[in-house]
This record gives sequence, C-alpha cells and structure tokens, in this order.
Amino acid sequence: MRRNMIFITCFIFLVCAFGSVYGENVITSPYIKWENGPLHSADFFPVAVWLQNPSRASRYRMAGFNTFVGLWRGPTENQLEELKTAGMKVICHQNELALKYIDEPTIIGWMHGDEPDNAQSRGKGKGYGPPIKPQKIIDGYNKIRSADPTRPVLLNLGQAVAWDGWHGRGVRTNHPEDYLEYVKGCDIASFDIYPAVHSNPQVAGNLWYVAKGVERLKKWTEGKKAVWNCIECTRINNKQIKATPKQVKCEVWMSIIHGSMGLIYFVHEWQPKFNESALLSDGEMLSAVTEINKQINALAPVLNSPTIDGDLSVSSDNEDVPVAVMAKKYKGARYLFAVGMRAGSTNAKFTAPALKGRMTIEVLGENRTILSKDGVFSDTFEAWDVHLYRIADKNTN
Repeated sequence: MRRNMIFITCFIFLVCAFGSVYGENVITSPYIKWENGPLHSADFFPVAVWLQNPSRASRYRMAGFNTFVGLWRGPTENQLEELKTAGMKVICHQNELALKYIDEPTIIGWMHGDEPDNAQSRGKGKGYGPPIKPQKIIDGYNKIRSADPTRPVLLNLGQAVAWDGWHGRGVRTNHPEDYLEYVKGCDIASFDIYPAVHSNPQVAGNLWYVAKGVERLKKWTEGKKAVWNCIECTRINNKQIKATPKQVKCEVWMSIIHGSMGLIYFVHEWQPKFNESALLSDGEMLSAVTEINKQINALAPVLNSPTIDGDLSVSSDNEDVPVAVMAKKYKGARYLFAVGMRAGSTNAKFTAPALKGRMTIEVLGENRTILSKDGVFSDTFEAWDVHLYRIADKNTN
C-alpha cells in the first residue's frame, strides 16, 4: 500500500513538473490520491443517481449515468453483481460485506450517511432531536478511512448549506459555522437543495441557490476537497410543479461553473404517488437528462482541465440578471461555459484579451456561431439560459 502511494505521489509531481515545462494545461484527476477511488481518467466526470435499485443500472447507463450513490440496505452480493454487469460504479456504505469485497473495482467510494446536519428523527410519533454533532461525523469518517484508505468518503449534507433559514435543522437553524466542522468528516462534500419544486417562497424558483451551495462548500473546504451536489428532475413532493428540462440543465451547468466536480440526480417522487425511479417514467425529462449527460461526458476532459482564472470577464446589460462564466483550455481550443443566474433576460458582453483579431466562436449544441472581434463578443441570455462556447486557437475569419 505504502509503495503504491509513493508511486502516485511521484507521478503527480512528474506530471505537474513536465506540464509546467511544456506550458500545457495538464489534466489531473481530483481523485488520483485514492488508488481504488473514482476513475483517474480524464474522460470520467461523475454523473450519479441517488439510491436506486441496481436492477435498473443498465437503463441509467444508457441515459449517461456512470455512478450509483447509496444502496438500499446494501451493498449486498446481488447488488454489486448487477452493478458490475451493467458497468456501473457505486459509492456505498462500508458494511461488513463491502469490506469482504475490498478489492472490487465496482466500489469507488464510501457513503458517510445523508443529511446529518438536519434535525434527526427520534422515531415514529416522537418528533425530532438535534442534528448529529460534527465531531461524531468526523469520528465516523476516521473509522471508515482506517478500514480502507484507498477510497474517498462522501458526505451528503442538507439544504442549509445554501439556505441559512432552513428550519429543518431545528436548534441549529441559522448556524452555518457548523459546516466548517462537518466538512472535516469527508473527502467529497455534497449537498442537496431543490429550488424548482421548493415549498418556501424564499427559495422557490430561485435556481441560484444550487450555485450558492456549491460556492459555500468550496469555501468551507478551502478548495482542498472535491465538491459534488444534487440535481432535481421530478416533482419530489410538489403536486403542482416539477422542474423543467431547461431548469435542470441550468442547475447542472451553474453547479459545474461554480466548481462542482460531480452531480447526483435525485429521481424519487412522492406526488401524485410514490415512484422510486420517476425519471425513467418521464419520457421528456429522461430525454433531456440523457442529452445533458451525453454533453457532460463528451466534455469531461475539458471539465477536468484547470480553470483559467483572469482570462475572461463578462458584463450584463441587465444588472438584475448576472451571468456566471468559467474558462478552460484543452487541445488547442478555449472553452467558455456561461449561465444566466436569474429568471430574466439580458445581453452579456464577454471580454477575453487572449482572443486576437476576428475569430469565429462555436456555440456547442446550438448549431450557430458568433463572431469575436479583438477578444470581445456578445450573446443574448433568456431566463436560465446556458451557452457553451468553443474557440479554436488557430482561428481566423
């Protein structure tokens, strides 16, 4: 084990050193320190589904998913076999059976509970007690790591990561400082909030809470841990409203643009009736999610490359609709990923000094191009629009 870790450390050093010498944007996996963790390939960006029956793994695989997070009362031998057959990876609880399968490559991480930061049930009809204390989460994390240090530990937190007013934390409502401790109990910090179907007027329809949560986790982990987040795509508990395909795409890309390195789709639904795999029953949404996942998988090497800071600025004609943007560079091209952060329209002006003269910009997935002149171009954003741009370095018009 120690020899392997020394090798990995030396490999990272050499990759970074040679990348620096040759001036390339070196792609390094955020999971490379874990020998048996998520794939180290640049082609792997985690696109996961939450707590699903492995019997449906092949259907999710066809929809562009590559990871299961959580297994009901598992893992069991049958669950692991079904996932392995479907070519699906899993992050699951470290139960007794899982430790017997410690060398099974299907398992890429350990699940460390769900929403311990929320008030905890005392049992049926007995109400709720306080959240689990952060120190207990940290102690549990150390125990998991002690049993297997070759895989990362994922901790999924609740909606107060993004919204301080969430009353579901009980006595710890409006105590965001707790999260500085909670994130010490994981290697991958995740959270969930579902604004499209939210019942509280403060959050309902405000998709930007998803991005806010990602930003806060990045800050609380000091950028030293991978941040993932959950994405809504069903009614969940809302009889009248469900997220639209456009809203789902917006949540996905605002998450990535703000620093998320993994997505977990929540596909359960309780209204109008319980459906564990409601996404698979919704043809329109399933088609949309499949297209979103297909695009993410295709862009995985780009997304896994370093973000270029200070290379791009954007201004919005409508100050009530800011536009967020992320810049990457990969194989002779620059990629600019942009999203409107409010439910309004605006015209955004992008300035990228590195783009000289007249250049043609491809808008990915939209069958159109834009002309840039001396590093400046503009585009229109309607409510919650996402635009993904590709500019070849050797490009003249």
